[in-house]
Amino acid sequence: MAGNQAVASDKGLGLVVLFTLVAVAAAGVTFVSPGTETAAWGFAAAMVAGVLGVGATHLYWN
Repeated sequence: MAGNQAVASDKGLGLVVLFTLVAVAAAGVTFVSPGTETAAWGFAAAMVAGVLGVGATHLYWN
C-alpha cells in the first residue's frame, strides 16, 4: 500500500510559461497598432492571459 506520496508535476510551470508567452505576444499586438480596436483586443488578451497565468500558478504550484 502506498502511503502519502507527493507527486511533482510541471503542469503549473508549463501553463505559466504558455500564458506568459501569449501575454507578451498580445502586448506586442497592442504596441504595433496603437490607438486602434486591434490594440484594445491585444490589451484584453494580454490581461486575460496574465490572469490565467497567475491562476495557474496558484492552482498547480506546490
